Amino acid sequence: MRTKLFPVLIVLSSLTVWAGDNITSLNVKEGLWEVTSTHSMTGMPAIPPETLANMPAEQRARIEAAMKQSGMGGPSTDVRKECITKEKLDKHSAFSNNRGDCTRTVLNSTSSKLEMKIHCEGKDQKMSTDGTFVVEAVSSDSAKGSFHAVSNGGGRTMNIDFSFSSKYLGPACGDVK
Repeated sequence: MRTKLFPVLIVLSSLTVWAGDNITSLNVKEGLWEVTSTHSMTGMPAIPPETLANMPAEQRARIEAAMKQSGMGGPSTDVRKECITKEKLDKHSAFSNNRGDCTRTVLNSTSSKLEMKIHCEGKDQKMSTDGTFVVEAVSSDSAKGSFHAVSNGGGRTMNIDFSFSSKYLGPACGDVK
């Protein structure tokens, strides 16, 4: 199961861009934001029903939840809160996570739109993922974006799609990072 979820985890956890100081930051407010994201994945082989049927109920429930969370069973929607800071805006890591070792190339960066290419290589697997991430500042208190990637490995090709919309909630982030 870990092998099958690798492309999703890499892509969803590496939607961050690092860029030099000469690239413009998005023009959005600093503070607490609510981010609603929808993601889906196609091309992933299904787990045979007999494999799931032979698992203990608790393990089967965890695997089914992980599959749904990854978007394997159709689109999945999540809502989270994020604290947008000047540092995140300057490093182009707002509205995304930074957990993967991926190559990020900024294609276009203005105060209203950021577009980049992302390439990820699996360390233990013969897998690679290539995609394009776009985020747009609709206004100073609203942003939206999308990510489309293709992951290849183990003789399989998977398509990963991710879109989000976000709204500014206020200047204080509290415990949200």
